This record gives sequence, structure tokens and C-alpha cells, in this order.
Amino acid sequence: MNNIDVSLYAVTDRGILGEKDLFLSIEEAIEGGVTVLQLREKNISTLEFHNIALKAKAITSKYKVPLIINDRIDIVMSSDADGLHIGQDDMPLAIARKVLGKDKIIGVSVRTLEEALAAVENGADYLGVGAVYPTGSKDDATLVGLDILKVIKENVKIPVVAIGGINADNCRQVMSFKADGVAVISAIFGKSNIGDACKNLKDLVLQK
Repeated sequence: MNNIDVSLYAVTDRGILGEKDLFLSIEEAIEGGVTVLQLREKNISTLEFHNIALKAKAITSKYKVPLIINDRIDIVMSSDADGLHIGQDDMPLAIARKVLGKDKIIGVSVRTLEEALAAVENGADYLGVGAVYPTGSKDDATLVGLDILKVIKENVKIPVVAIGGINADNCRQVMSFKADGVAVISAIFGKSNIGDACKNLKDLVLQK
């Protein structure tokens, strides 16, 4: 199992960034306290995704922050990213693990305890649980809620990161349900000062 600090897990979305530069924004987020960066691209060519991943990897490597690629195992391999994040409708975890080997990080999105236990059994390094709140970042996100988050956390030994509609106003509530961290998109990349937004979120996550 790969150890991974999921306390502040940032997921990119260039649609939310607007006019801001993706790579400068990534660097600002990491300097602000992001511990994992997931590169999420849905509607671009494989070549463009590969080139973006290479540039992102250069930044994340400088700061020793893991770069996770959403869905695309080929981009993980071509860019030598640190890991892959998959959902329930993506490549089966057992196959992804066989292809990538034991040293790459693999995270899995889950909505139920059964899915969580299966992911652990098949070699996941961390779980993404959500959506814990309604979210505008993913149209087809199923609302899971916080109680399921807590149940999953109580029954697995790998890190659990909450995702979906999380921001500075509800971050502490999420952490009270025993999450190991929060995954956020607009609460970081939708802000005018990305670094300050990250510092604020990180402080909230780490509050005892």
C-alpha cells in the first residue's frame, strides 16, 4: 500500500479557472498547502492531455506532491504521473493495478460500504467518498451524505477523502465525520486568490 496524505486534495477544472493560467494556479495551490493534485480533463485530445500532464508533473515533482490522473491510465503511463483515480464505471481496479504495478497510487470513488470494501480488497490506496453535498462540478454525482462517509471510514484502514460540494463553510463538519481529508474543485480553483483559499482550507482541515 502506498502512503498518501489526502488532507487537502485539489481537483483541477479549467472551466472553473476562467482566464487564470492552469499551471500557475496549480503552483499557487500547492504553495498554499495542497497535498495531492488530481488532473481532470474530459473534452480534450489525448495528445493535449499528455502535454498538460507533463507540465503538471514537472510542477508537482518540484514540490514532492503526488500527481493523480483522473480516469486515464494511458496518461498516467505516458507522463509518469504518480497515480490514477477511477470511478465505478472506469477500468476495473484489479486490471489497473496489474497494469500500473504496486508503486503507483490508485484511488477509487465509492458510494457504498460494499464498494469501499471491494476497492480495499483489490488494492486501492485511498477512497474518494461522495458526493457528500450537492455539487455543480459533476452533473451525474450521486448524493451520498456524511453518514455513509463515517460508516466507510470506520470499516477501512486506508485514507478516505470526502468529495462533493465541500467549501470553507462546511469543511469542519465533513472532518467531524472522520474523513482523512477533503477533495475540492471550485473552493480552490474558483477563487481569485488560490493560495489564500488553500491556506484557509488547510487550516480548517487540520483544526483539532
